[in-house]
Amino acid sequence: MANKTIAIGSDHAGFDYKKMIIDWLKENNFEVLDMGPNSSDSVDYPDFIHPVASSIEAGKSHLGIIICGSGNGAAMTANKHKGIRAAIAWNEELSSLARLHNDANIISIPARFVPEQLALTIVETFLKTDFEGGRHERRVRKIAFC
Repeated sequence: MANKTIAIGSDHAGFDYKKMIIDWLKENNFEVLDMGPNSSDSVDYPDFIHPVASSIEAGKSHLGIIICGSGNGAAMTANKHKGIRAAIAWNEELSSLARLHNDANIISIPARFVPEQLALTIVETFLKTDFEGGRHERRVRKIAFC
């Protein structure tokens, strides 16, 4: 991956996972844009997910990682942004297919439903998988509605 800058954000349920993933990213020579939060105190997830999506829209990061309790609210929020394709993944295969077939640029991890080591595997798979293109490219172009 040419641009190794990854934006990451979470809510309070995903805070500990966010810290763990940031450490892993830095150990693997990724530049990290941490959009918060800075503690496990209760927060509103859109306040930290919108900046991740905006970072990708602006070209400041190539890919994003978002974490909340179910993965749903974070993905819904990110997907409101033009050009963002956030996919929820709770296993390695979904993470791979999100990139391979859907050219997802954000992975949403449901912290309350995956153990820590699996979360790291999901992230690693997401980052090492490239978009396959071909027949999928036509489909991905049809995702944006307006």
